[in-house]
Amino acid sequence: MKIIGPHVHTTGGVQNAPLNARAVNASGFGLFTKNQRRWEAKPLEKQKIDAFYKNMEKCGYQAHQVLPHCGYLINIGQPDKLIRQKSLGALLDEVNRCELLGLPWLNIHPGSHLGLVSESECLAIIAESINFVLSKTRKVGIVLETTAGQGTNVGYRFEHFAEIIDKIEDRSRIGVCIDTCHIFAAGYDIREKSAFDSVMNNLTATIGKEYIRGAHLNDSKTKLGSRVDRHDNIGRGLLGLEPFRFIMNHQYFEEVPLILETTDETLWPDEIVMLYGLQQEASE
Repeated sequence: MKIIGPHVHTTGGVQNAPLNARAVNASGFGLFTKNQRRWEAKPLEKQKIDAFYKNMEKCGYQAHQVLPHCGYLINIGQPDKLIRQKSLGALLDEVNRCELLGLPWLNIHPGSHLGLVSESECLAIIAESINFVLSKTRKVGIVLETTAGQGTNVGYRFEHFAEIIDKIEDRSRIGVCIDTCHIFAAGYDIREKSAFDSVMNNLTATIGKEYIRGAHLNDSKTKLGSRVDRHDNIGRGLLGLEPFRFIMNHQYFEEVPLILETTDETLWPDEIVMLYGLQQEASE
């Protein structure tokens, strides 16, 4: 079964996320557990935690259908150890929030080297940071998102994830999220079936399909290999519909959250219907 839904708003509290997802007939959803553009946040209140569980049950969602997203300020690849402590503290807080909400995974951008160290050194720092966070927590796993490679960001090649995973001590708590816009901007062409299959085979050989914990479904406003991250609505960008048809009928993306981060949220209900329609078309 494919699990599809948008990254929903949490205005008024995290307890509203399941209600907002159900309002667009989503079968899963993404969310921020705190303001994504601030370092600090008030602890989650018990009343809101209890309401989140209640609304999850009311709306028919299970924890594996949800993929929370980490805040944008966090950079666990920061070469300066003292500065990196702020990111580690913020990530620990977000992991603990997910645990309080009963959510098993937290999606995070791998990080940036800021031009201060090599990519390989940055990847080693990221692995060290993840090992630290996992050692201080109990259940929640870290999902590393593919990037477009904009600026000094790492994570734009599958080999980067293999290098990180190789250094992770508890690999049962590490995963990868494939962002369609990001990988296209990074140079992975998935517009034709043979090219898509080649990319999936590359992923299998380099990372391993067992590490796929979700995907972000976004069209791209920028061209192949642009290394610029600009999302568009499904079928309205340079990717077109075909890559999403391939995903909707590929075994790697069963029972993991497929999250829309598309730009016009008024189209979310239509995009969900359209994506399921692509799956039905292939099965007829």
